[in-house]
Amino acid sequence: LTFATARRARELGERTLAGAGAGAVEVTLAGITAADSAGLAVLLDWQGAARRAGRSLRYTGMPQGLEALARISDVGDLLQPARSV
Repeated sequence: LTFATARRARELGERTLAGAGAGAVEVTLAGITAADSAGLAVLLDWQGAARRAGRSLRYTGMPQGLEALARISDVGDLLQPARSV
């Protein structure tokens, strides 16, 4: 989820959210092997698209590097990652 893939990922995510049923949507990020600030922007964009559609969106399996980037960018709370208990 990098500058090279962000545009396609954003479009795919928005189409997926538009076709999802009502209620909460959970996105698994465990397969992400590389991410940068463009990837972080995509996740924030998906969050906004879900909110505008009246859905809640949460992320699971967020890679540590991406979570750290969100934290230092002061947007970690906006991403609503699912936490293990």
